[in-house]
Formats: sequence, structure tokens, C-alpha cells
Amino acid sequence: MDQPAPVIAFRNVSKKYGAGSGAVVALDDVTLEIAAGELTAVMGPSGSGKSTLMNLGAGLDDPTSGEVWLAEHPLHALDDEARTLLRREVVGFVFQAFNLVPTLTARENVILPLELAGRRLGGADLARVDVLLAELGLADRAGHRPGELSGGQQQRVAIARALASQPRVLVADEPTGNLDTRSSRELLDLLDRAVRDYGQTIAMVSHDPVAAARADRIIVIADGRIAGDHRGLGPRDIADLLISLEVGAA
Repeated sequence: MDQPAPVIAFRNVSKKYGAGSGAVVALDDVTLEIAAGELTAVMGPSGSGKSTLMNLGAGLDDPTSGEVWLAEHPLHALDDEARTLLRREVVGFVFQAFNLVPTLTARENVILPLELAGRRLGGADLARVDVLLAELGLADRAGHRPGELSGGQQQRVAIARALASQPRVLVADEPTGNLDTRSSRELLDLLDRAVRDYGQTIAMVSHDPVAAARADRIIVIADGRIAGDHRGLGPRDIADLLISLEVGAA
């Protein structure tokens, strides 16, 4: 039986910033596939290339060399307009900067991308938005603007916004970074359901061993290269792995 095509694929991908002796190699000849219907955690020391990898995989940046495929489309060969349309159709984003519109309520911020994509919102769409807000503990904050919300609440609004359109792949940069323990656990439960119940693919950059332990697969990056590819690790195993990388780099 043939294996389904990966949602994101990197083929001998390198990314350099700058030129000459001052050039910085963010990724160095990376080949990697991210499978459909899995939660993949991407980990590694600061400056290892994690965010660069995710930006390239989501079509937010161009590789210096190599090929990047998203949903079987060659990102490296698309022009800006085609890439933008593909991102809109396929990818949801959660950034460390929440990028919420300050004049809109939490609920309006979640709905906004659906409207910008030209979708005619029906009752099922609006009901899903309300369910997401409730599952993220925001039902009583749905009518509040971002300035009236805590950092953790704004993070949860951003996550609800990313999930509302049910994208094939969700790219999340430290999604639990601004959340307390309880909110973090609730978010991870929600991401787990997005994968198990709706077949979504999630690629999550994280420094948190507890969050990463919920992933199906853990990709470790160090110095722009793949340093590990693991399954079935617990939080202590992951913490030890990251410590060994940091010590080795010192």
C-alpha cells in the first residue's frame, strides 16, 4: 500500500542570510518530510534553525537552495501570488506575536480570516468559532478586545483563529509559551483532537518538554541540521536530550 504524500517536504534545503564572510547558514542541506495527520514538534537550541524551517515549510520565506513542497505544491517554484493563495487555502499560523486586530473583539478576530478568504459564513462556521472559544476558556471573553485580555488570553484567541478554518496544516511557534499550566494542558488537548478527530497536521516549534511529549514525532535541529528524529519520548527524556545538545554546543 502506497504511503500518502507528506504535507510538507524539504529536499536538500539550505538557507543563508547575508553574503560573503558575514553569511549566516540557518539551514544546511536539510531533507525532511512531515507526515499528514500527525503532531510534529520541532525542537533545538536557540538559533538552531527551527523557526527558519517552519517559515520555509509554510511558504513565508524562500530557500537559498533545494526544494520545499507544501501539500504537493512546489513552493520553491511558485511566484508570490500563487504562494499566498496556497498558504490561505492550506495553512493556519500561530506566531509568538499574536497579530490580533486591536479594534475587533476576540470573536471578531477569530472570524476575520474566514471573511477575508471570501467565505460565506453559515451557522456551522459561527458555531465552530464559538465552540473553539469555549474550549479555550474564552466564552466569557469573546466580546472583549485584545487590550482587555491578558497575554495568555490573546494567545488563545490567536490559536482559535488559526484553527477556525480547519487548515490542513497548522504551524505553531511556541503555542504554550504564554500560557499557565492549566491553559497549556487544555490547548494541547485541543491540538490533539484537531489531529485525531479532524485529520489536521500540526508542526509545532517548542522549548517545552511537556508539550513536546504530546507530539507523535520530535524533530531536533542543531546548527541548521537535523540532529534527531524521535518518537515515544517522555518529558524527562526530551529534557535530557535538549540539555545534552546545549552542553555539547557550549
